Amino acid sequence: MSTLIPQSTSKEATFKNEVTTKFDLYNSLFLTLPFYQVKKTGLALPYFFDHCEEGINNNIRPDEIIESFFSQQNNRTSLKESNDLLFRFIQYIERQVVLFDAVEDAAFTKLKTGEEASSLSVLMNQAVEDDELYKKIQQCLQEFKLRLVFTAHPTQFYPSTVLGIVTDLTDAIKVNDVNAINLLLQQLGKTPFFNKKKPTPIDEAISLNWYLENILYQTASDVHKNLEQSFKLNLSNHSLIELGFWPGGDRDGNPFVTSETTKYVSSFLRQALFRCYYRDFKSMKRRITFNGVAEPMAILEKMIYENAYSTAQDVTDIKEALLQKLRKIKDVLITHHDALFTGIVDDMIWKVKLFGCHFASLDIRQDSRILRTLFKDCVSHPQLQSGLNANYFELSEAEKIAAIPLNTADFTAFADFSDLGKDALEVIRLIKDMQQNNGKRACHRFIISNCQKASDVLQLVQLFLWSGWQMDEMDIDFVPLFETIDDLHEADEIMESLYQHPVYQKHLERRKNRQVIMLGFSDSTKDGGYLMANYSLYNAKANLTNVSRNNNIDLAFFDGRGGPPARGGGKTHRFYASFGKDVANKQIQITVQGQTISSHYGTFESSTNNMEQLIHAGITSALNKQEYATMNAEEKLLFKDMATVSYHSFVNLRNNPLFLKFLEVQSPLKMLSEINISSRPVKRNSDAELKLEDLRAISFVTSWGQLKQNIPGYYGVGSALQSAKDAGKWQQAKDLYKSSGFFKTVIDNCMMSMTKADFRLTAYLADDETFGNFWKILKHEFDLTQSLILELSDTKILMEKYPIEHESILVREKIVLPLVIIQRYAIIKSLEKNISESDKNIYNKLILRTLYGIVNAARNSA
Repeated sequence: MSTLIPQSTSKEATFKNEVTTKFDLYNSLFLTLPFYQVKKTGLALPYFFDHCEEGINNNIRPDEIIESFFSQQNNRTSLKESNDLLFRFIQYIERQVVLFDAVEDAAFTKLKTGEEASSLSVLMNQAVEDDELYKKIQQCLQEFKLRLVFTAHPTQFYPSTVLGIVTDLTDAIKVNDVNAINLLLQQLGKTPFFNKKKPTPIDEAISLNWYLENILYQTASDVHKNLEQSFKLNLSNHSLIELGFWPGGDRDGNPFVTSETTKYVSSFLRQALFRCYYRDFKSMKRRITFNGVAEPMAILEKMIYENAYSTAQDVTDIKEALLQKLRKIKDVLITHHDALFTGIVDDMIWKVKLFGCHFASLDIRQDSRILRTLFKDCVSHPQLQSGLNANYFELSEAEKIAAIPLNTADFTAFADFSDLGKDALEVIRLIKDMQQNNGKRACHRFIISNCQKASDVLQLVQLFLWSGWQMDEMDIDFVPLFETIDDLHEADEIMESLYQHPVYQKHLERRKNRQVIMLGFSDSTKDGGYLMANYSLYNAKANLTNVSRNNNIDLAFFDGRGGPPARGGGKTHRFYASFGKDVANKQIQITVQGQTISSHYGTFESSTNNMEQLIHAGITSALNKQEYATMNAEEKLLFKDMATVSYHSFVNLRNNPLFLKFLEVQSPLKMLSEINISSRPVKRNSDAELKLEDLRAISFVTSWGQLKQNIPGYYGVGSALQSAKDAGKWQQAKDLYKSSGFFKTVIDNCMMSMTKADFRLTAYLADDETFGNFWKILKHEFDLTQSLILELSDTKILMEKYPIEHESILVREKIVLPLVIIQRYAIIKSLEKNISESDKNIYNKLILRTLYGIVNAARNSA
């Protein structure tokens, strides 16, 4: 009789065979990497790993772990020699992280869970045999859209040269080509990981374009084509998949993004796309050599080549012209050549239909405070007949909404305005040129960060009208971004005011009564803690859906999600699959940031899988969740009560006078401004004193991640669960975890954050004169949360139900443990009194170098 192997055990065995064992095998090749004194480094590193692990298990301070290691090295006497070896250890471990990424990516198809591997394909197979299901999915896809928006947020550390090596290394590992792996590891050893200077916004756009050209150009087209063909969709101008792009368009808090930057990036996105078209055309030309196609092939080649390599500025939207030539070629093949090689032509037709003349839609974003100042400058300018009285800015919000004239002008006398003001007016004019040159899809969204009033939107509409635009030609989505807990609470009232405005109503009518609203996960977590952020976002979605439906508005949410659960990441598709009829979910629009870009869209397999998972989530919600709300009234009240307790717990922590000081002193927060990974400052108002409200959520979450405490991903959850227990509602909380897909995903993602935490690394701070009690507060909430979450989920260890993800995190944390200990050591030494300036510089460099590897190893930590 055969013995049934538990599913989790089987998954763990697969992970061990396909990832851990292979990583250990190929890791031995690092002994030959061409580093300075690499053989000595390679021989010493295993001992250093063991020493670090033993030290942390025995509760030894990080500085004592490092110092005791070197005290055992008889041939190393000077501090310089010791620090040099630490730098070489860092260099070595950084590349071990890359190797582990490649090994794990190579095993992707074997590691996928049953849910991930089969969800969309199984549903499609079921639909083939079930005519009613087929028609329901067909109807759903007529309205559904997945929009992936790639951002330049500073959490992706690998340059394109390293990404190329990772791709080739992954391919070599798939077929166990040891010689190729050895050569690629040697190449990796000689390839710089980091920029010598900070990248410009244009550099960021070029770097991010690597994923568009090398991965998504093919995978987005394939997924779209597969669905459209399988369900015989007649989508006309509707696309199931769209790509958005922020580098070069997002100027919120980044003074280095200008209208010239935007213009350059737009041109680059066009040329990059046509380079891909030309690459495909050359392959097509090798096969289509028949009579009757020479003329359209020659015209097509000329059109594509000129747009790929010419620097001419007078370009136009030639999407339909391209499709006309391709279809003519296809017709000739069908009519005269037995349809030979029509598949090649079809592949290119799909791509042109999907991408047009612009690889991705360039979103423009600016902070409401900048736009308010600009509006004030315009109103007060003597050459602009604004139609507004001088007392406009003293009016109430309702009076402002009524007073904004929404009149037209061609105002150009803004040369003396601030740089940010001039940029905003210039880019408003530039959008019109971008649409004329590349099609309206090239740039049609202006996002207002920190939107707090309906007048923030209407004033931006007025700025467009004062910049030469006419209302009836304004093919623009004005997208309010609600970020803080208070703004999320007020969002539905703000949108009600907009929907009732007669001129804005007409604008929406011209846009088929469609409104996009962006919600920010990161800042709401920084503002109110993890549980309250998730509750507030769900509640805001429900309220905004209700007010939009009452006004006959077709609402789409655009979610600003980062990599880690604290910034809206984690098992993202499960959030969307859980939404019921109370949340508009016809479209899934999300930002893809930092490491999530490489981990989710860095290979053909992962890119295809993640798009299919999100599409499947949208279909699942549409098919199975539309009879009921996401939560019933009782469940929602329980969630709200727990979120409120969590909020007060987090706010009490945030108001602790040591909160920001702890981050500044004990984490690499100040160092983040010195790493050459982003053109964007660590905080808004970069010249001002550090304030929590100005600190970017990315920097906030990254700093806690470097501390291995991950406070934004769980703090307050334990207090909330304890309150439910104390109120006699523990069974209801357990039932909520089992029955609500949304709440379950919130808790499961919280477990992911906690799995990546390790308080042993900062345990020495419990005795610190300044921070001792503060550290104990953090540790108490961690222990409470862990205990109650395990009880809530009926598990014995965190992430027990996700064994592959759990094992992956444990291996990654083990790889970077020495980096974290080196960082703690350097921070401790840099805080010593009477330290010399030269020594402090060395310790700061150690902190900086460890930062890269720690973030990269976690894949979604920032």
